[in-house]
Amino acid sequence: MNTQNARERIDPELAEVLKAVPMTPTGVFNLSDLKGTRAGVRAMAESIANTIPDEPTVTAHEIQVPRADGPDVPILLLRPQNAPGPLPVIMWFHGGGQVLGYAAQDAPWLKPLCAALGCAVVSVDFRLAPETPAPGAAEDGYTAYRWLSDNVADLGLDPARVGLAGQSGGGGIAAATALLIRDRGAATPLFQLLMYPMLDDRNTTDSSHEITDIGIWDRATNILAWQAILGDRVGTDDVTSYCAASRATDLAGLPPTFIGVGELDLFRDENLDYAARLRAQGVPVELHLYPGAYHAFDLFAPQSRLATSFHHALNDYLVRKFAKTPETATA
Repeated sequence: MNTQNARERIDPELAEVLKAVPMTPTGVFNLSDLKGTRAGVRAMAESIANTIPDEPTVTAHEIQVPRADGPDVPILLLRPQNAPGPLPVIMWFHGGGQVLGYAAQDAPWLKPLCAALGCAVVSVDFRLAPETPAPGAAEDGYTAYRWLSDNVADLGLDPARVGLAGQSGGGGIAAATALLIRDRGAATPLFQLLMYPMLDDRNTTDSSHEITDIGIWDRATNILAWQAILGDRVGTDDVTSYCAASRATDLAGLPPTFIGVGELDLFRDENLDYAARLRAQGVPVELHLYPGAYHAFDLFAPQSRLATSFHHALNDYLVRKFAKTPETATA
């Protein structure tokens, strides 16, 4: 464990941005007041959206995915109007520690991504904890994935080019969904793109002890989030891999994986461990570790050099994965 204070190691650009980030006594997100914090997250997302020019070439449609044994799963389908089909697809899971956020919050940057890559995005409005404990969110992801698989032709989408992606808590849901898809015998996704994913409820890694006072997503906040997600099960043997993907011991057969995380992210070590175990079990992995970067650095400092590098890496990964192979070109 690095004994130097984490704040002293923050990249200068990111440190300057951090000075202007509004903080509560417990950091950016006060999980002891979920109702108020959820309202604040929505207001912040809407405020940011108002500052970003809309992408007029991308349409947005809300769809209710039916489920026989539970509530419908709302999804937001984004698609470029002029891109030739059938379109590749990203199934997206928003961030928020699995207790905050909503499907449309990322539309301002997902729409330009759709236009640039000529792909569709299906953003899943999965149920949040504690109202819906784990694995409810992953079950929502699986339900949406199966529905998408059954309806790709009618939607003008390419069944051979459907990937999972998620950010922070949503990255954890994407990883858990990938495990459900594999274990239930559904078609394997083209990839899973995990942006600093939330994978392990146990909080025993060096980085989980190291990151305590940056204020973005520190140890105390993460513990509260997992308690909301799992209740009394947190840290016990009663937690399955569909609740916390790091609990999986068999990772063989999962899709090729991209993981990007900051050096000063509480999730750093669980992400590095997951990447190493995936690779050891035969899963192709592309791993990026960003020095001096805290959790969600690309959201808080999108114009920084590190964020630019990160976005370039993940966009390049998507371009390569979506490139038509001879097999998909004739599908």
